Amino acid sequence: MEKALSTEEFDERVAILRRFRMLLETQRNTFREYLTVLEKQQLKIEADDSEALMAHAELETQIVANISNLQKVIKPLQLMYESNNAATTVATAVTKQEDADVEKMQLELAELQQRVLAQNEHNRMLLKAQLSRLRTQLTDLSLKNPYRGRRSVYAEKVGTGSMLAVEA
Repeated sequence: MEKALSTEEFDERVAILRRFRMLLETQRNTFREYLTVLEKQQLKIEADDSEALMAHAELETQIVANISNLQKVIKPLQLMYESNNAATTVATAVTKQEDADVEKMQLELAELQQRVLAQNEHNRMLLKAQLSRLRTQLTDLSLKNPYRGRRSVYAEKVGTGSMLAVEA
């Protein structure tokens, strides 16, 4: 049996849907930005540009924090949206279209998340390879201390005499 919606309930449902959609769009844009940062970071890793790599790492940290904050807002709103959607079966063409847009956006977000994870893993592998190269270079250089094993200059004994000649 279909439940008739009052104008107030319908307006609330539409407001929740639109807010949820806006947050999903924001998150999608943030993921796109993060993916772009990861791709540029890959180029900096390959170019051995450590200063730019540090800047990208800081930017990456900020974006991840932003994504985390968005998730904290989206989760409760998504639960409200789903419970509200399940409670009402009567919908207009506008809300059905927005429902379809939200589902499409959620699928797009899932695909973006997979691409971000793959790019992140690729960057990690590049960094690990670069670190192992650096370790190998350091061991190959065999940095030797030229003073290792020598005693202090002041501790050296210069030949000691056994006979003493005194002239008067």
